[in-house]
Amino acid sequence: MNLTISGHHLEVTPALRGYVTSKLERISRHFDQVVDIKVLLTVDNLKEKDQRQKAECNIHVKGKDLFAESAHADLYAAVDELADKLDRQVLRYKDKAQDHHHDSAKRLM
Repeated sequence: MNLTISGHHLEVTPALRGYVTSKLERISRHFDQVVDIKVLLTVDNLKEKDQRQKAECNIHVKGKDLFAESAHADLYAAVDELADKLDRQVLRYKDKAQDHHHDSAKRLM
């Protein structure tokens, strides 16, 4: 799994990098076919105060790309919300990707 964390109008500190990595480990724990994760952390000073910090993430899994974004007044809260959104998307994708079809009883005999 390749993890890329970049910042736009902010410097990604080691503490912030570690926090994002620990939150996104939950996704790789639930689904092991994640190929690539790109995280973009942004500070936009022109927006209203409660939506100023934004976290975006693109996840490339086998056969599909997943995207989520979250905006909050606190960057750590935005990362938490982003991780929750991505976790739901990955679990939904995993359930759809699994083969739920079973052979009929007539075919087994």
